[in-house]
Amino acid sequence: MAAPVLMGIVNVTPDSFSDGGETAGAEAAIARGLELAEQGAAIVDVGGESTRPGAEPVTVEEELRRVTPVIGALAAEGVCVSVDTRHARVMEAALTAGARVINDVTALDGDDRAMSVAAESEAGIVLMHMKGEPGTMNVRPVYGDVVAEVRDYLSGRVEACLAAGISDRRLAIDPGIGFGKHMPDNFRLIEKLEALCGLGLPVLVGVSRKIGKASDPRDRLAESLHWGRKAVDNGAAILRVHDVAETAEAVGGR
Repeated sequence: MAAPVLMGIVNVTPDSFSDGGETAGAEAAIARGLELAEQGAAIVDVGGESTRPGAEPVTVEEELRRVTPVIGALAAEGVCVSVDTRHARVMEAALTAGARVINDVTALDGDDRAMSVAAESEAGIVLMHMKGEPGTMNVRPVYGDVVAEVRDYLSGRVEACLAAGISDRRLAIDPGIGFGKHMPDNFRLIEKLEALCGLGLPVLVGVSRKIGKASDPRDRLAESLHWGRKAVDNGAAILRVHDVAETAEAVGGR
């Protein structure tokens, strides 16, 4: 099992499902990002809009207010920062502030300008599959073959990026665990991850705190580590996680 790249999560939001606003303020978010980098996160993913099931969108102005100072501060400390956003204006501001990766839950398909912003940059890009919108995506998602449908969607988005002049060396793909999937869909995607690996790009898996019986997502560490290890066993190259130190101990990291 090759050691995965660890991407640590910093939610600069008051309503993310997993941390309840623990890093909603810039000072707390910056401290958390530095802590995650010290623990072994090769990338720190900063987001200012919750995309949990049922989440309400925020304005671009509010998202910019939340993430820009955090990204700038972390980048100034030498941290490799990813911006978790679906909005082109936020992508632009984040890149100017020092972000080196764009992590988009809509795979550059949710904003008319997102593809051109990404193409004109030198940033790495994570293309994620999401069925529907965060507010309603988990109400009644239906698949014939979830693995084939997610693979085909991501393959199409990769082709769109290549057509826009984005090198495949800048791309990674993400099946979007929990984003418009029932739990059996999530399990099947992890079990059959080799189908996505067959696209020839690094596969990112974000299963952290999404699976488990505990009502508080922060109490789902054991399940997060179990499914993270399984994802890596099945080919995941990047794990997006809240608990970096524990994940690094369980599966390694680079």
